[in-house]
Amino acid sequence: MKAVAYRTPGPIDREDALQDINLEMPKTEGHDLLVKINAVSVNPVDTKLRRGKDPEGGNWCVLGYDASGVVDAVGPEARSFKPGDAVFYAGSIARPGTNSEYHLVDERIVGRKPASLSDTESAALPLTAITAWEMLFDRLDVKRPTPQGGNTILVIGGAGGVGSITIQLLRALTDMTVITTASRPETRDWVRECGAHHVIDHRQPLAPQVEALGVGAPGFVFSTTQTGRHFADIVELIAPQARFGLIDDPEELNAMPLKLKAVSLHWELMFTRSLFGTPDIAEQGKLLNEVAELVDAERIRSTVTDVAGKIDAATLRTVHARIESGSARGKIVLEGF
Repeated sequence: MKAVAYRTPGPIDREDALQDINLEMPKTEGHDLLVKINAVSVNPVDTKLRRGKDPEGGNWCVLGYDASGVVDAVGPEARSFKPGDAVFYAGSIARPGTNSEYHLVDERIVGRKPASLSDTESAALPLTAITAWEMLFDRLDVKRPTPQGGNTILVIGGAGGVGSITIQLLRALTDMTVITTASRPETRDWVRECGAHHVIDHRQPLAPQVEALGVGAPGFVFSTTQTGRHFADIVELIAPQARFGLIDDPEELNAMPLKLKAVSLHWELMFTRSLFGTPDIAEQGKLLNEVAELVDAERIRSTVTDVAGKIDAATLRTVHARIESGSARGKIVLEGF
């Protein structure tokens, strides 16, 4: 089967940074589904791993952690899906990725594809929707208000893939006031389309902009990007006894400044359940089904903003470079081989 992979980690401007290869067809075991891949999207985690992860044993490393496709075969312990079912999911960093014609995935982290969306539109959603959902409802617990600012949340980096779906989930499932950040005219328009009540500029100090809105200090802050750069502002603007969550990897994060306000710190990685095989691993499949229901009820929509082309090394190298530039809006999807 066709796949896109690399053997040597490093920068994307090398010709061998990602290569078109052929691999043997994988075989199902346990809870596995073998899925014929119809569309994939690219996430920052793909670029991080490509830059720094050595393939095990000198083998090929296949990236890709978002997919939409059709079940081709099921493992002996799989009970929730059958061949022919349309699915979408985000895979696991402990297994080969979705940039291949066929892909193995544990059925417990798989959802039924939204009936109202194409594969291309569906592939934009899983990783970011799981990340946003787990942060909002499992980590920050936004439905349990904080003593001050409990109905207000600041989302830093609202125009990216995670930010785009975070705003939509907040508007669909809560009555919270959503403040988000964006700097360019097109990204400011995008986050408003997603449902943000207020938009501030992350190129300028955040604390005075939040204060100028007149809505009070937010009880929740979710930082999706550039946390190290904004951390001092976050400490200043967040309400006492608030909750702060992040998903990026700042070079250094000193949590001590949070103590004075008794702010709790929450780090989200949507791969944790699949990586450790946690007892609640099936929660990811359940929440993806809920996301599909919200989509089909027209309460949220796909965050795809660009279809880059076919799934091949040249196209993926171009998309990786765009992701690394920090200028991407929404999600970039590739379809078919």
